[in-house]
Formats: sequence, structure tokens, C-alpha cells
Amino acid sequence: MKIQLQLEYFAFLILGIFAFGRTELSWWWFAGLFFAPDISMLGYIINNKVGAFFYNLFHHLGLAIAVYLVGTVLALPYLQMAGAILFSHSAFDRILGYGLKYPDSFQNTHLGKIGKDKK
Repeated sequence: MKIQLQLEYFAFLILGIFAFGRTELSWWWFAGLFFAPDISMLGYIINNKVGAFFYNLFHHLGLAIAVYLVGTVLALPYLQMAGAILFSHSAFDRILGYGLKYPDSFQNTHLGKIGKDKK
């Protein structure tokens, strides 16, 4: 099952890259902002609950799609770019096994435990 999920998220990553290409913006934007959603992990400085909320907000595939579609409807290429990057980054994280977080611990994700103590 793990391989199937990784292949599915790889397809999502390709889809996100394709969506970014439709914006006709410079690929430097994509490269420079690809890891920007990880800034949301700063919420963990406050506590696990706040950290999980902001991490999940910026790594939610549905939100990324909504941002991209709003950018498309309103003809706002920078909003489309944000949606495509959010989507691509989230898919990339999921390929690596980083899922949406539960509020009890950063290591507890919807895809299973991550880190040294996977038990």
C-alpha cells in the first residue's frame, strides 16, 4: 500500500508542476518558493496543537486546489502560483511520508509515525 500511495502522490507532484507551468511565470518562483509552506512549522514553537493546525492548513491538498482555482477564475497568476506550489509541496512531503499532523505530536501523522521512534 505504501508504494501505491507514493505513486499517487508522485502523480500529484507532476500535476502540480504542470499547473505551475500553466501560469507562465518564471520557474525560479517555483524553485525559490517550493519549501515555503514549511515555514508553517514555526507554529510548533507555541505548542503542538497550534503547530499541527498551521502545518495542516498549509499542507492541505484541498486548500491548495481552491487557491489555484480562485487564481484561475480571477485571472491572478500569483494566486495560481501559490496554489500550484502548495499542491506540489504537499504531494512531495507525502511521497516522503510526511502526512497531516495530529495535535499530540509532530511525529504522529495521518500516514503513520515518522522519525526515530516509529513505534
